[in-house]
Amino acid sequence: MDLEIMQRTGFSGLEVSAAKMRAMLEAGFSEADLASRFAEVEVPGIGFLMDIERHGTDRAALMRDAENLFALAEIAGAKGVQVITGPVDLRAAQASSQGAAWPGYRGVLGLPRDEQRRVLVDNLAALADLAAGQGLIVYLEALAWLPFNTLADQVELLRRAGRDNLRMVVDFWHCYASGNTPDEVSRLDSELIYGVHFCDSRAHQGGLPNEAVLRDVATGQGVLDLREWTDAVKATGYQGWWSCELFCRRQHQDNSFAVARELHDLMARTIL
Repeated sequence: MDLEIMQRTGFSGLEVSAAKMRAMLEAGFSEADLASRFAEVEVPGIGFLMDIERHGTDRAALMRDAENLFALAEIAGAKGVQVITGPVDLRAAQASSQGAAWPGYRGVLGLPRDEQRRVLVDNLAALADLAAGQGLIVYLEALAWLPFNTLADQVELLRRAGRDNLRMVVDFWHCYASGNTPDEVSRLDSELIYGVHFCDSRAHQGGLPNEAVLRDVATGQGVLDLREWTDAVKATGYQGWWSCELFCRRQHQDNSFAVARELHDLMARTIL
């Protein structure tokens, strides 16, 4: 359905969901069946590899997950793979900020910042090396409620990892929720930007941002000045792809084709 919506509403490509690809394979479609669906589709990226800070006994599972995701990227003809920091569960970060126990996955929460940085840099370098064997770009998205969430943090991680196939995605919501501004975006090195997530937000009043609440808004109806954020990206000289991300629950239950057309038209008016 994603491919059908893309083709019928004017989009020129698709940032693919690995979860949806896995669901098709688990439903009985073959890899060849799936690959044929992408035969003439531009796929700049596939997402996403979670919890890239996994270390110790968890690190082997991280690398296995990476291998599986890279195999899906090959099926889709994707040029890049998105990786994200963890834990995704906001409650883990809330517990850590309060010095409280958390029974689930903690990642590097609670470790000294230097140790957190070392783990992330080492893992990014290892993932980039693995991806390079398949000619893939690895692009980072640091979640706004976790350590190393700002643009400066992410640039530092990429620089320290020192791999030519490491990049980052500029996500308007994560930037805003992490305290970054369009002016800071405009000063990024365009060579580090692999993609842009075009999205919106409700007003963030401080503290750890709750994504489910703050992103439950139609793009263009939130508090972000989408033209300002877009112009900031363009000021870097960036010439790559833009992907719309939508967390609005009401629109998720509406006509997907109509919603996609509205998003396409909004992006065209704002970006082009």
